[in-house]
Amino acid sequence: MTVTIYVPGDSGALALGAEKVAKAIEAEALSRGIDARIVRNGSRGLYWLEPMVEVATDAGRVAYGPVSAKDVPTLFDAGLVSGGQHKLSLGDPEKIPFLAKQTRLTFARCGITDPVSLEDYEVHGGLTGLRNAVKMIPADIVKQVTDSGLRGRGGAGFPTGIKWKTVLDTAAEQKYIVCNADEGDSATFADRMIMEGDPFVLIEGMAIAGLATGATKGFVYIRSEYPHAIAVMNKAVQVARSAGILGKSVLGSSQGFDLEIRSGAGAYVCGEETSLLNSLEGKRGVVRAKPPLPAIQGLFGKPTVINNVISLASVPIIMDKGAEYYRDFGMGRSRGTIPIQIAGNVKHGGLFEVAFGLTLGEIVDEIGGGTATGRPVKAVQVGGPLGAYFPRTLFDTPFDYEEFAKRDGLIGHAGITVFDDSADMLRMARFAMEFCAIESCGKCTPCRIGSTRGVETLDKVAGGIEPEKNLALVTDLCNTMKFGSLCALGGFTPYPVMSALTHFPEDFRPVPVAQAAE
Repeated sequence: MTVTIYVPGDSGALALGAEKVAKAIEAEALSRGIDARIVRNGSRGLYWLEPMVEVATDAGRVAYGPVSAKDVPTLFDAGLVSGGQHKLSLGDPEKIPFLAKQTRLTFARCGITDPVSLEDYEVHGGLTGLRNAVKMIPADIVKQVTDSGLRGRGGAGFPTGIKWKTVLDTAAEQKYIVCNADEGDSATFADRMIMEGDPFVLIEGMAIAGLATGATKGFVYIRSEYPHAIAVMNKAVQVARSAGILGKSVLGSSQGFDLEIRSGAGAYVCGEETSLLNSLEGKRGVVRAKPPLPAIQGLFGKPTVINNVISLASVPIIMDKGAEYYRDFGMGRSRGTIPIQIAGNVKHGGLFEVAFGLTLGEIVDEIGGGTATGRPVKAVQVGGPLGAYFPRTLFDTPFDYEEFAKRDGLIGHAGITVFDDSADMLRMARFAMEFCAIESCGKCTPCRIGSTRGVETLDKVAGGIEPEKNLALVTDLCNTMKFGSLCALGGFTPYPVMSALTHFPEDFRPVPVAQAAE
C-alpha cells in the first residue's frame, strides 16, 4: 500500500527548510521499507507552521508542523503514515482556526493539489469555468465578469470588466493578455503562492480573458526574484498546451490562445503597467504617459488587457459559479474575496483569504495574533512600501477600497506589515522617500527629485535642524509628488510619509539632549 505524504515545495516553505524535510522523509521511508509517494504541493499559507507536512489517511489528511529534518524519525516512530499522534500534530488542517475562518475561492486548491497535475486540478473543480466560457459569446463573458464586481487586485481596484470591454470593443488584428506578476511590494506573496501552488488557475483565467476579448496571445511577466514561480509556470504551460487548453484551439473551440512566461529585470517600477509593457517590448522600464490607455494601445501598440495574477485567477470561479455567487461576498463596491497577506512583526504571518469587510483590528489582533515580540502594536502599513501607516485608533477601518481611501489609505495588493512600539516612524518615513529615490525610473521630476530632496529634508529633521521649517517642506514635497508624478510610485510615496507624520508626530520631534545622552 502506498502512502501519500505532502511536503510544500513553494518558496516560503523552502526558505524554512522544506527541501531537507522532503529528503529526510524519503530516506526514512526507504529505510523502513515504506512505499511513500511524496507530493510537493503548494503552501496553504500558514507560514509560522511551515514546513507543514500532511499525510493522506483513510480518515482524511492529517497535518504536522513546523517540521524540521531532525523531527522526521520520531514522526515515523509515532505512526506518521497513519496519522499518529506527535508533539507536532495539528490534526485536520481544514480545522486549524486560521484556515477554518477563511473563505477560499481563489486559493481553494493551494496546498491541496499537486501544482502541475492537471488531473488533480480538474478533480478539484478546475477548467469548469473555461468550459463554460467556450460556449459563450465574448460579450456575455465580459458581462459576467463585469456583473461579478471583480476589481483589480493589483492595487488600483479598477473594475476588471470595464477594462475587458474596452479591449473587446477596440478593433485590431492582434490583441494581448498580459499578466502582471511583478509582485514587488513588501509583505506580498499572494501572486507567488498562486503561481507556485495552483498555476493552472492563472492559465485558465488568462485563457478566459483571451476568449472574452479576442486576444490570442498572452504573457506572464514574473519578477526575476521568483525563480521557483517561473519554473512551475513554465512547466504548467507545457502541460496545458499538451492538453489542448492552450494553442491553436482552446478546448476545441474556434479561438486559439497561447502563453509565454517572461522574466522581469528586478525593477520595482515595472509593477506599473506601462513600465511593464516597455520592459516586455525590450525597452527600458519607464512610465508611459496616458492616454493612450493600454486597453487601446498597449503591448506593441495593440489593445491589451493588463491584469494582476489574483484578478485573473479569480475569473475561473466567476465563470464556474456565476456573477451573483461571487458578488454576494464583500461589502460596498468591494465584492468577492481578497487574499490578505499578513507579515512583519506578527505572531501568525501568512495568507488569509476572506470576503471584504473585516476590520483592520480583527485582522491584526485576532487573525494575526498580535506582535511576535509580544509588545503593543504601534502601526500597521497596508498596501506595501507605498501604503499608509495606520495607528490603533484607525483599527476599526473595514477592509474595503473606499473605506481605506476615506482615511487616506490604500489597500493596494493587500499586504499588511505589523510594527510594534519600538518602531521609529521618522525612520520609516525616510525609508519611503529613499525607496522611491532608488526605484524611480527617472522620467518625471516630482518623483526623481522630490524623493531625493525628501530624504535630505527628513535627515535634517532627525538632526534637529529647523524641524518646523523642514517638516513644512516635507509636506510641500509630498503634495507636489502626489499630484505631479506620472505614476503611482511618486504619487503614492506621500501616503507612508504623511501618515507617519500625521499619526505619530512625537517621532518627528527632536530628542532632548539630556534624553539622548541616556
